[in-house]
Amino acid sequence: MQESCLSFSPISSEEAGFFKLLELTPELVTLIEEGTNKYSYAPSLIVKGQPGEDAVICTVDKTYSMRTVDLSNSVLVITPPPDAFASKFTDTGVVIRDQLNEIIELAPIVPKLHKLSTLLRGREYDDEEHDEDASSVRFRAASFTYQDARELIQASDAELNRGLRERRILNINGNLRPISLTYLNQLLELVLNLLVSLSQPHTCASVEDISSALANGHEVPRVVSAQVMSWFGDIHQGKWKIDVDCVIREVGLGILRNHKQEPVAKDIFVAKWTSLVGDSFEHAVSLPLLAVTHLSSLLQGNYLVSTIQDKKYLTYFPASLLPIDPAARFSTLFLTCPRWKGDEILPFLSDIAVNNKERDKLLLKHCRAITDSEGVWYTARAQYNG
Repeated sequence: MQESCLSFSPISSEEAGFFKLLELTPELVTLIEEGTNKYSYAPSLIVKGQPGEDAVICTVDKTYSMRTVDLSNSVLVITPPPDAFASKFTDTGVVIRDQLNEIIELAPIVPKLHKLSTLLRGREYDDEEHDEDASSVRFRAASFTYQDARELIQASDAELNRGLRERRILNINGNLRPISLTYLNQLLELVLNLLVSLSQPHTCASVEDISSALANGHEVPRVVSAQVMSWFGDIHQGKWKIDVDCVIREVGLGILRNHKQEPVAKDIFVAKWTSLVGDSFEHAVSLPLLAVTHLSSLLQGNYLVSTIQDKKYLTYFPASLLPIDPAARFSTLFLTCPRWKGDEILPFLSDIAVNNKERDKLLLKHCRAITDSEGVWYTARAQYNG
């Protein structure tokens, strides 16, 4: 057995607390090992957090919480002698650099994208700001850049980019501008009409033809039309393959947003929705579309269904406007409706739980499950007063 000469660092008092022990999840271990073997360097892990925030650590595509956990036994950090003191030690000497009594535990979490709405307030882009190259747009508030978002939002780059897309946020010359949803719906209705008038197939539409028509006929900047098209389909070599369900869904939500206070009869809503999308796309109109995100199969709540005198009514009730804190989220849900079917409440939890396991933990903590002939129902564990 090899023996080593163990010594304390001459600057141990200065280095106390200098080292931190990070416990990697299995997927992070794999990521680092594969990255090191393939590229001869480990993938970067970026710590993000402003004063007053709990720090998180981000990879290229995921975000992890950082939680300090006390150790039952101390851990000594030892290294070969620093160069400045190497002459004082033998070749087999090691130096005690620090003593650790805690580790930092990592766990995957939902990226903290909710700050975007606050940081971008007052920067909305609508039809009152037309400029072909968008270089002289007058902002109603100080500019907020993509780089600002990378620094201030606790999310990986991939999650941030997905969040900007899902929240319909334009990037104009590096500045982030959330598009007015009313204006967005006007654009989509124009696009659906142009596909017919220009005889453009929705599976292979010309980006140039549509952009030109929007710019010349409706003063829509190309930088705006190009990004809107990219949100609602795939662009490749100047051709746009439209995600029909995604477009139809957004048009439906545009109608539904007008019924946050006053519910709308389901048959009237569907009739108006069908009329707006036109004959070419009326076959795609389907109520379940409104509860599916455009980038995945994840459910996301957007409306409530009520029955009055055997007639169904819809009310706009988006998960995106509910509290992020789980306790506050469940409080709002149960104040809105004291009893939820299992398949009705789940869409309102997809944005606060990183996976099904975490979602089930939230249900167990905040709800009581009741099963009857109609299926599983959830009621509140706590008493909420309206």
